Amino acid sequence: MNTVRPEATKLNSLALFCLTPGGVRLAQRLQPMLAQISLHSESFTSEKLAVPGFSTFDGSFAASMAQAFTRFDALVVIGATGIVVRVLAPLLQDKLQDPAVVVLDERGQHAISLLSGHLGGANRLARQIAALIDAEPVITTATDVNEVAALDMLAQKLDAQLADFRQGVKRVNQMLVSGDRVGLWIDPMFDEHVSEQDRRGFMVVDDLAALPDLSAMECISRQANLPPLTLPVFKLVPKRVVLGVGCRRDTPFATVHHLLLQQLTLLNIDPLAFLAIGSITLKQDEAALQQLAQRYAVPFHLFTPDALREHEHRFPCSEFVRKTVGVGCVSQPAAWLLLEKYGGGKFMGETLREQGVTLTLALTLQETF
Repeated sequence: MNTVRPEATKLNSLALFCLTPGGVRLAQRLQPMLAQISLHSESFTSEKLAVPGFSTFDGSFAASMAQAFTRFDALVVIGATGIVVRVLAPLLQDKLQDPAVVVLDERGQHAISLLSGHLGGANRLARQIAALIDAEPVITTATDVNEVAALDMLAQKLDAQLADFRQGVKRVNQMLVSGDRVGLWIDPMFDEHVSEQDRRGFMVVDDLAALPDLSAMECISRQANLPPLTLPVFKLVPKRVVLGVGCRRDTPFATVHHLLLQQLTLLNIDPLAFLAIGSITLKQDEAALQQLAQRYAVPFHLFTPDALREHEHRFPCSEFVRKTVGVGCVSQPAAWLLLEKYGGGKFMGETLREQGVTLTLALTLQETF
């Protein structure tokens, strides 16, 4: 599964590189302002240019960049774009994971978004730095140049997934920049939030049963099954569903997964909507639950019996379960605590109890926009 990095209001870490005396002067000007855009920053230059507040390159600029590429969320280089391109070329891995890279000229006239403009945040970073030093941001991503929305950015804003993320984003963005008619249908439960996002280039559709002439449809919904359409459909699924789960020791993954899919089908929930799963701390090494979290690339939260016990009075309890794990029920209070963690919400359907497995699904009201 391709997992989209959630959008951050501030970077966790940023590395600033400079290669010339002019670059050092600009870096010194920029350093006091970096706290506005990153929680942590480090500055690097050559041994020859070293001044207080800078670490020296570990052997060379290229070697230091290689180390920083996997350590920092963003790299800012004051120097020639060509040098940066040559150094970066062997380091590139994946557009979903590579850090943002922004290049500045040493006079501080331009801030160029070079790598990971959308999901990595380089476009945003270039604009932020440009505003700080009164430079011109240089943005070359096609959707930005053509002043239309970008599906990958919309997915990041909504903390949403697409079944085939790379191909879907590529096709929809290409259609938008080409001026094709791409419809946008929004599940009513998400309409208020999506209306706040960039929708330029999309044609908003209110009724899937009465479509205008379109080349494709983008649907934003957690529903597994939507009405059949006769044109290409790309579905963006916001991650809003949490799962509280309990099971007997050594229950096979196949059993848990089968029952989960059964429940998802009953409630018409797309599995891409999963945000997190939770259980009791005694299940931290339960292979089936670990595999479930890995299968859907979501965090596995563990709650102590005491934490679950605070909410067990809300639900039917079992004395057998209480004697076994120290609390009268697991899946429902775990789902309750997950809702508290992710901003509140409501339970979905009835708790499933079969084959020693209990599953409770809930829909969060988390707002990540």
